[in-house]
Amino acid sequence: MELNEIYSNQKELVEKTLEALKRDFLTIRSGAVSTSVLDNVKVDYYGTPTALNQVATILASDATTINVTPWEKNLLKDVERAIGEANIGVNPNNDGECIKLFFPPMTTEQRKENAKHAKVMGDKAKISIRNIRKDANDKIKKLEKDKTITEDESKKGHDEVQKITDAGVTSVETLVKAKEAELLKI
Repeated sequence: MELNEIYSNQKELVEKTLEALKRDFLTIRSGAVSTSVLDNVKVDYYGTPTALNQVATILASDATTINVTPWEKNLLKDVERAIGEANIGVNPNNDGECIKLFFPPMTTEQRKENAKHAKVMGDKAKISIRNIRKDANDKIKKLEKDKTITEDESKKGHDEVQKITDAGVTSVETLVKAKEAELLKI
């Protein structure tokens, strides 16, 4: 393994960490409801746990309402039960055609709590990026120990790994600030 491989591997892992953080942020409710709050809901579809979006149309009709329309009318009760069991903070309302979810407007307290949650997610991403740095540095130390690279190359390698780490941490902080701003904006 050479230094450029170590750098590209580290960059790829940092990028995956950032993507995971963005996905995690989708599960946090901000002002308007997002259909992603239903991403983890599974419906019993002929004996198989199936993602809700595989058996129904899910639409946010306004900032506080989500409509779930099963593609097969006989699934209405199963979908209603699955949403109820998912514990997403609202009770499903079955009108015989579709299921409506009415989310109350978020309180300032809920917004602050969600902003804290976003910060915790960001901190976990930073820890992950630092662990990636440690692995990259360990690989560089091994190359130096095996006399594959010189001491100077090792020093440059550690500096480059730190630059990649700093860029990743800065990206996390930017994402967290943007999410906090979105959550606290009324």
